[in-house]
Amino acid sequence: MGQATRNIANSFTTSGVITSSAVNNTTISGITDLTLGGSLILLSEATASASSSISFTSGIDSTYDEYWFVLNNLHPANNDVTFQFNGSIDSGSNYNVTKTTTFFQAYHLENDGGTGLSYITGSDLAQSTSSQPIMRNINNTDADMSGSGIIKLYNPSSTTYVKHFVGMTNYYHIGGATAVGYFAGYFNTTSAINGIQFTANSGNIDDGTIQMFGVK
Repeated sequence: MGQATRNIANSFTTSGVITSSAVNNTTISGITDLTLGGSLILLSEATASASSSISFTSGIDSTYDEYWFVLNNLHPANNDVTFQFNGSIDSGSNYNVTKTTTFFQAYHLENDGGTGLSYITGSDLAQSTSSQPIMRNINNTDADMSGSGIIKLYNPSSTTYVKHFVGMTNYYHIGGATAVGYFAGYFNTTSAINGIQFTANSGNIDDGTIQMFGVK
């Protein structure tokens, strides 16, 4: 057995576990480079304050192939509100990109009186320019009623392919329930998406923040 082979063999116990003597540096400070996957780069953050909409019209370009929008505690000004989003191909002059989508929802009542999982017809779109629902039927009767979640937009600057997106949100549903919404679809355009806007279907976005990240 060669010396290199013996050194490797001596670094393991008989059960195949690496011995402590084989590890030369076990401190985090000794690590000079560690890559666990893509890095999130915060590009922009907006805070709602009785806002009719929250829009992102800069920073969505070919720098990143993937963009994340992180929604934190969006609270509606009105009762029984649906939050929604749309895209733009003209830097925010219009938010009316044709899209086809799907939506399903699970819920659980606070009083444990009911649960459910269903496909939500009416929150899906078929070649529509309307805004895509992302959180449904949120009340504002209590100050803590809100919704949070994340939307991922893929390769928005492509001029060859449609622009896919997926999202997951959790929200305080009318009637006292936690609800989780899963939605996905594509902007059916080969033009670059360079603007994203969030609105409520009724009234303003009273409070909450939205962050836009690029994935490196």
